[in-house]
Amino acid sequence: MTDKELRARVKLLGSLLGDVLKSQAGGTVFEAVERLRTGYLALHRQADPALREELAALINQLDPETLVHVVRAFNIYFSLANIAEEEFEHRSRRRQFREGGHPWRASFEATIRDLHADGVGAEDMQKLLNRLAYIPVFTAHPTESKRRTVLQALRRIFVTSKELDDPRLGEEERERVKARLRTQIQILWKTDEVRARRPQVKDEVENGLFFFRESLFQAVPLCYRFAERAVRMFYGEERVQVPSFLRFGSWIGGDRDGNPNVTAAITEWALRMQSLEIHREYVRRISQLHQLLSHSSRLCAISPALLDSLAADAAQFPELRDWVAQRYPSEPYRRKLRFMRARLELGIARLEALLDGREPEDSSRRYADERAFLADLRLISESLIGHGDGDLARSELRDLSRLAETFGFFLAHMDVRQESGRHTRAVAELFRDVPGFGDYASLPEPERLKLLSWAIEQPSSLLPAAPAASPEACETFDVFQCMARMRREISPRAFGSYVISMTHEASHVLEVMLLAKEAGLAGWRDGTPFCDISISPLFETIADLERIDAVMSALLGNSTYRTLLQQAGNLQEVMLGYSDSCKDGGIVSSSWSLYRAQLQISALAKRHGVDLRLFHGRGGTVGRGGGPTHDAILAQPPGTVCGQIKITEQGEVLSFKYANLETAVYELTVGSTGLLKASRYLVQPAPAERPDFQEVMDALSNAGEQAYRHFTEETPGFLDYFYEATPLSEIALLNLGSRPSHRNKRDRSKASVRAIAWVFAWAQSRHTLPAWYGLGSALESWRDAQPAHLAKLQHMYREWPFFRALLSNIQQSLEKADMDIAAEYAALVENQAQARVIFNMVRDEYQRTVQQILQVAGVPQLLEENPTLARSLQRRRAYLEPLNHIQLSLLTRYRDEYFADVERERWLDPLLRSINAIAAGQRNTG
Repeated sequence: MTDKELRARVKLLGSLLGDVLKSQAGGTVFEAVERLRTGYLALHRQADPALREELAALINQLDPETLVHVVRAFNIYFSLANIAEEEFEHRSRRRQFREGGHPWRASFEATIRDLHADGVGAEDMQKLLNRLAYIPVFTAHPTESKRRTVLQALRRIFVTSKELDDPRLGEEERERVKARLRTQIQILWKTDEVRARRPQVKDEVENGLFFFRESLFQAVPLCYRFAERAVRMFYGEERVQVPSFLRFGSWIGGDRDGNPNVTAAITEWALRMQSLEIHREYVRRISQLHQLLSHSSRLCAISPALLDSLAADAAQFPELRDWVAQRYPSEPYRRKLRFMRARLELGIARLEALLDGREPEDSSRRYADERAFLADLRLISESLIGHGDGDLARSELRDLSRLAETFGFFLAHMDVRQESGRHTRAVAELFRDVPGFGDYASLPEPERLKLLSWAIEQPSSLLPAAPAASPEACETFDVFQCMARMRREISPRAFGSYVISMTHEASHVLEVMLLAKEAGLAGWRDGTPFCDISISPLFETIADLERIDAVMSALLGNSTYRTLLQQAGNLQEVMLGYSDSCKDGGIVSSSWSLYRAQLQISALAKRHGVDLRLFHGRGGTVGRGGGPTHDAILAQPPGTVCGQIKITEQGEVLSFKYANLETAVYELTVGSTGLLKASRYLVQPAPAERPDFQEVMDALSNAGEQAYRHFTEETPGFLDYFYEATPLSEIALLNLGSRPSHRNKRDRSKASVRAIAWVFAWAQSRHTLPAWYGLGSALESWRDAQPAHLAKLQHMYREWPFFRALLSNIQQSLEKADMDIAAEYAALVENQAQARVIFNMVRDEYQRTVQQILQVAGVPQLLEENPTLARSLQRRRAYLEPLNHIQLSLLTRYRDEYFADVERERWLDPLLRSINAIAAGQRNTG
């Protein structure tokens, strides 16, 4: 397929949007949009100072109401272009396979074929698959600027647009599809994309459930089907079985770090909503199977086990027994499915009562857990296979079993996250008035570990001896009590990990284990250890990443912790924070510190005989660890990805990946195949690390961090520049999420600004510097004009996936930057003398970084090796520029203190919409 088809689809959607503008928005809005669109396109073809001034004058003369609609028009155009590109990529993959028979690079077929060709036999493939666990974790980080209503409208446009790809359509039918598309775009135009209020945590939970309902319930079984087909193709029908390897996690309703709105009650509500969602999906699927499995016992030999289960069901449901017997006298599968539905509906009624605050009626006949549900599905499957209907058992029925194996009755494993200091203060209160314990907070680390180990091993609780706790401590205790309750109520698998942000010491982990022990989640019963909690320390800053070996050595060397870890499956999860480490020390130092940390913790886990799972806290942008998932997994150190990986899916990434079924299947596939390839070293020797490459990266990391810290921490006026030359303060007014943009709203320091807001603000002003600043200086200083050093870097780029992925991702951010536009944002700064110095530093480093990357990669321009992405960004560039100029004009007016508050507020609505629109054009926020 050629880009010409994509351009034609973008042009069609843009033309239909133009029709809507003309008929619905009025001539003034349409003419302004067209003048800005054609004018800035002309400027991109050829510089014209007079035209540029004319366009600036047009923007300045537009009233707030007109500007709102102009901004909305560009925002919708970007959404339509995104739809066209997403659908084009899906169609290209399908056509490539259909016409040439060649699977696309990261497909299951291509991956299994390559592993088979590289000598991975059936036994080793089974070992690999048995260890596989791909776990995307949905978070509510406030970077998604689209309302759920808008996502639904865009999905309808996507589905309607796909109909135009049908070659059987006649001209009249094609015109009817276009007319429906126009109607869908008109609905979108009349749907407000800006939230009327800041979303609450419950809204964020609903937003997360949307993606399961809209795509994932369909995508997950399809993903398994494609995996099974690929395995059969290369390993035969029965030699290798594909287990259910997909899991989903969620922080939505569990992430309380810095978010006071996430309480224990909210966590309970979120878990019940998740359980209700998956129960309803099972009822829907059971109803479909009920229509399908009309087999008669007079024509089929039904298994005795199924018949026995029907007798047990009839005894438990006497009110249904006679009805199903009369309705389906010779259709045992329909009788069985009706009983199964009754059990599920009892579970639903119980959840609905709990969510409404009512006492649930007796529901003892419901499924106690997903294992009982799966057992009934297996009974049906085995019976079908027994009378020759194996194909049916392996289709729709198998799809439902896959859902049950993946989602259970909990839907997604809820991770709980809290900052380490909260636990330290709570534990200090536990010990405060217990005789002989002293002041816990003043104890050195070795004494803390000793005291915590002793307390964890005690059978009695410390809580009765503790005085009345503070509200903060009570809330901390409540979270663990909530976890214990919900494990009993929803599922023992309802929770994933307890994540400790800002983990600085091993005692931070043992503090959580002690609090878990107090809630009955861990400890000793009658002398026997047990542990029903998984604790994941999160290492976020550069300093923490450099201490990971010392902290984890102390933790895994603690006999109390190791005993409990063994009871929890001997699997230690460690979370790595990309966002804060990058904000802290820059992209080069962050990336390399994360790489080295993985090597250290992997070696440490092997020495201690502990299984390791790494949890990557990635964001959507390169400055927060973003980039293509498949390549990102392959870029991890060889031998550190041991079959399992967790990756956060944050903010706008959720809608880009999972709003449409077709893309959801693709994203789950590329993540799973990347994990499969990276895990091959479980059955094959891993390539040795290259000390010479590492030595170069050590030097680049040190130089890059030095340049970045000098710029962000030592440059006079830097923070004033950041606050004034970006819309950071205005971003905080957007109704994006329930989490504040600062850890401490009275603290303007770099440390206080959340990484999301840090990246979001720099991206809006087209600096994008968190994703690249320091790399150019690092490369230039290490090369030092020595040809041999350039050749070394070029060799690293060709041969080392980590280094290639790093430079490839940074190219994307450099391409999204625009120094001419950034200079205009710099003009907003009050102290222009300082602003000029700071902007010159940005521009010089930008030019240096572009030049160095091009020389190392050996290409004439950025993204030369990724033409699809290059064309996508180029397609947006001329449409982003008018939005940036509109935003600049609005920032000037909104910040003008000479205007009365009423006058300034008139410009706020279009200003906030411009932030949304620029984010849509860049396809990322934070």
